[in-house]
Amino acid sequence: MDGHGLSITLHDEPGAPDLDVVDSGLGRSNDEAAPLHEVRPLACFLRDADGRVHGGAVGRRWGPCCELQQLWVEPALRRQGLGARLVHAFEGRARKHGCTIAYLETLSFQAPSLYRSLGYVTVHEHAVFPHGIVRHLMVHALACTPQAADQVPQ
Repeated sequence: MDGHGLSITLHDEPGAPDLDVVDSGLGRSNDEAAPLHEVRPLACFLRDADGRVHGGAVGRRWGPCCELQQLWVEPALRRQGLGARLVHAFEGRARKHGCTIAYLETLSFQAPSLYRSLGYVTVHEHAVFPHGIVRHLMVHALACTPQAADQVPQ
């Protein structure tokens, strides 16, 4: 105990209620410091004729920036250009909202080569993980033509 009657407890598997307290407190502090209420979700999905999702690009946008947080394509459908089409569709939607820069984080075993092929550039590599895994922070300037914003690759 310190002079305030407080103590620090250690947890390898923290409980959800305790995590919620910290998450809510941080959320309130962040909201007071920045207009985070302006952050909006952004997503596109790859669907079959029945509407079932087989992939998606999920993220958020805030002012001129968009962040691609998740890209996934069902394993049987990979290596057919569908991931690239999802990224292009995500970027096109972001452009419609005025975004001029896209960014993402990806691990070396995920898709950094795909993102590089789409114009993303690694601006930071964080090589501290086990097994030689590297986290890449990648950015891409988005073309701001009306035609680019309206195109969804086929």
